[in-house]
Amino acid sequence: MKAVDVRATAALVLAEVMAGKSLNQALPTALEKVSERDRGLLQQLCYGTLRHQPRLQALLDMMLDKPLREKDSDVQGLLLCGLYQLEGMRIPDHAAVSATVAATRALKKPWAKGMTNALLRRYQREGQELSAALDEAATACHPSWLYHKLLLQWPQQAATLFAANNQQPPMTLRLNTRRESREDYLQRLTEQGIEARAGALSPQAVTLEQPRDILQLPGFGEGLVSVQDEAAQLAAHLLQAQPDERVLDACAAPGGKACHILELQPGLAELVAMDVDEQRLSRVQENLHRLDLAATLVCADAASPPGDWPCGEFDRILVDAPCSASGVIRRHPDVKLLRREQDIQQLALQQLGILQGLWRLLRPGGTLLYATCSVLQEENSAVIQRFLADKADAQLLELPQPWGIAMSHGRQVLPSPDGPDGLFYARLGKVPGAH
Repeated sequence: MKAVDVRATAALVLAEVMAGKSLNQALPTALEKVSERDRGLLQQLCYGTLRHQPRLQALLDMMLDKPLREKDSDVQGLLLCGLYQLEGMRIPDHAAVSATVAATRALKKPWAKGMTNALLRRYQREGQELSAALDEAATACHPSWLYHKLLLQWPQQAATLFAANNQQPPMTLRLNTRRESREDYLQRLTEQGIEARAGALSPQAVTLEQPRDILQLPGFGEGLVSVQDEAAQLAAHLLQAQPDERVLDACAAPGGKACHILELQPGLAELVAMDVDEQRLSRVQENLHRLDLAATLVCADAASPPGDWPCGEFDRILVDAPCSASGVIRRHPDVKLLRREQDIQQLALQQLGILQGLWRLLRPGGTLLYATCSVLQEENSAVIQRFLADKADAQLLELPQPWGIAMSHGRQVLPSPDGPDGLFYARLGKVPGAH
């Protein structure tokens, strides 16, 4: 098989993201095209460049005489990738410049060879001066609207937020502690030379000091462990499902929270995992199968659940609502390019619609847990406040403490460089007999 240029491939992935495709959509196909030994480098180039894209793009704009044409977005991606190698990777500068310039041939853009060489060498000479001219948002590697919103809403925590969003996230496992204690599993990892520590938020959480191939971890093939961030593991604990109850996970894909609920409470009468995306719902089935768990899968929109489901059908409902993903930017760095400020209000309306659509399915006395992987108050406390104002039979329930930060309507975990992702939780109860 002919060798495929890894930097040219990264440039094409970045071009697809700049055109509106998510990294999760663009990268898998690209990974299949490069050699196995280049796959780690391809991932690093794509994720790293996107994490730092606002800064790299601002630097590039200062050096270009005029913007590149839209049809040359692959060259733009290559230039960003080249700057990232000089700024954020251990590749020797001369090798990074040489390989990036050579990639113009693989892109069939020979005209860009001289420009690419000149721009990267200029950055080598003038990088400090160019960086000093950047505004605060670009220096923090965030789009301006998000930078200022985070600074306004989280003034004391903003610096930590920016740092966490720009770093590779830790790899955290969820252990099925019904099958093996966390202490015993940590000992097993130590014996295999794998450094890890117990999580602080979830009794099932184990965080690895260094990410590694999940297939190399003891117990993965047998369904003993899964990959799941520690803040996300809070959901199953906060839902507090009891034996013989019927539970709905209303936005279930890819299934991590549904599986955790079943691991914690195997005595459920039924867990229904619902998602609007049939393809993503298949991921839920794969996870259930690997962990030897069972659930009923339903493809439907949470804002308009099946009309033949009777009122009060479920004792507990988990709403892991679609959101801006502003709490998991380090895992989805394309958010920095794809998300727009005007999207936030639209998402808040969608989240409110989902709560309103599902509420009739919760029995009186039942519990609904609302979760997002957002750190923006418009999607979190504000949504819950609007919902409570509209529903006389809804009340805000307390969440167990201490963890995260108390908000007006729920609690927030913020992302930290070596810690959990950013998630918000609020718990609602349906008041019997309210009018």
